[in-house]
Amino acid sequence: MSDVATERPAPPVAGGPYVPRRLRVVDRFLPVWILLAMAAGISLGRAVPGLDRHLDAIQVTSGTSLPIFVGLLVMMYPVLAKVRYGRLGSVTRDRRMLVSSLALNWLVGPAVMFALAWLMLPDQPAYRTGLIIVGLARCIAMVLVWNDLSCGDREAAAVLVALNSLFQMLMFSVLGWFYLQILPGWLGLPATGVQLSIGRIAQTVAVFLGAPLVAGFLTRAAGERARGRDWYETRLLPRLGPFALYGLLYTIVILFALQGRTISTHPAQVARIALPLLAYFAIMWSGGFLVGRRIGLSYERTATLAFTAAGNNFELAIAVAIGVFGVTSGEALAGVVGPLIEVPVLVSLVYVALWARRRFWAPAGGEVEG
Repeated sequence: MSDVATERPAPPVAGGPYVPRRLRVVDRFLPVWILLAMAAGISLGRAVPGLDRHLDAIQVTSGTSLPIFVGLLVMMYPVLAKVRYGRLGSVTRDRRMLVSSLALNWLVGPAVMFALAWLMLPDQPAYRTGLIIVGLARCIAMVLVWNDLSCGDREAAAVLVALNSLFQMLMFSVLGWFYLQILPGWLGLPATGVQLSIGRIAQTVAVFLGAPLVAGFLTRAAGERARGRDWYETRLLPRLGPFALYGLLYTIVILFALQGRTISTHPAQVARIALPLLAYFAIMWSGGFLVGRRIGLSYERTATLAFTAAGNNFELAIAVAIGVFGVTSGEALAGVVGPLIEVPVLVSLVYVALWARRRFWAPAGGEVEG
């Protein structure tokens, strides 16, 4: 990963998929590293008695452990340090992208997850509720990594993440009340009584987005002031870049170590939860990509729109599920299965996006500009 989106890509190989030069060396094997990290986490969770209790002993916000926060900070900080904050104004003027993103995230996404959860898990109220909560938690963390890998627009991603964070604080509890209590009643379905704290959601968003965002902004401001933009982007950023991959892999290990025993002892339940998640990611990413093409966005902003539509804030969903229903609940299990499915699926969609870049956005000469 590292500085994938800062390099000019290599020319496409005849008959083969378009893959940027850096992906050929390191990130080409990212799915392998992620699968190994997942396996390592599950193995640790089963092999070390009480490891989940030790990892979860110190929390930075209710329901989320310090080791996970450290991993997310290391993962997000290099990506946010790459953002050219002075260009954010041009992104906010693109109303087509902003309106499309808000509609996909806050109108389409929760409705799609609600429909899939009820269609595929009609007899599993706990798993169904957990998935609906996942659908309400729009992505503010890992989407920055997927966007960077797919050579999306970093500044656009930063703006959309900020908007999702704001709407998350304002709308998560309201939409939770609507989708778990009001809408089921209108449809003649059993409702779920859940109290979702706006204050808790705001705290979680501030912790997971605020800290790395401030760190990234201050790093760029101080670096450019001290040594200039050229030094900052050609010397410092390539050194910071690999830490995003390290943070991602570390976070995956910790997440699956915390829930490894639960996942490995309930394979059938995990499979049932996985099916609506797979359908959800495919529908939301494809829908975002098609909308981007339809309204005439560049490849970079189309990729950003698609990944922000498909990703979910599993940290918030897990924290809410654990806080409301308990760490051993079916709702919490559904939240944990979220990243189990999301990570490999969205990594795969990075490659689909890069192929689509070559197929639909390549200039007449055949080479895609980096």
